[in-house]
Amino acid sequence: MLDRDGHIPLYRQIADIVGERILNGELTPGEPVPSETELKRDFDVAQMTARRVHRELRDRQLIHTVPGEGSFVGAPGTPRPPYLAPLYRQIADEVAATIRSGEIGANRPIPSERTLMLEHGVAKATIRQAIALLRTEGWVFTVPYRGTFASPPEHWPAPEPQSAAPPSP
Repeated sequence: MLDRDGHIPLYRQIADIVGERILNGELTPGEPVPSETELKRDFDVAQMTARRVHRELRDRQLIHTVPGEGSFVGAPGTPRPPYLAPLYRQIADEVAATIRSGEIGANRPIPSERTLMLEHGVAKATIRQAIALLRTEGWVFTVPYRGTFASPPEHWPAPEPQSAAPPSP
């Protein structure tokens, strides 16, 4: 319950509530925090108050903001749960998995932009973002006027280290 007449500003009271949700694990690293619009609605406060809540949480180093995407629990670069990854990232991961599995061999073409657009029901710009990400990571290369092809394994990114299993007793 907010003390609207007390000496502690509303934005700090709300930041304390959201901060507590983060510290007790209700909001986990990489998850979105309530948007300014949600804070306005849930706490019946003004836009500026909601904006100050986010600023306060950033100052406390509990959240970070990605322009155009929102604010998320943790420091900048904290990975998001896979279900929260942007669509282009999900598509890129799927194509990378088909390359890694050998379903698309080295130096073989990946599906066309049109095929990927139809398969995923997304715009061309989203597919182009996914392909650009794959190219940056080394999964694919593009030959002008020929298409985009799977890179040989030596160009793939290094696999992410698996967490070590605890030693057996």
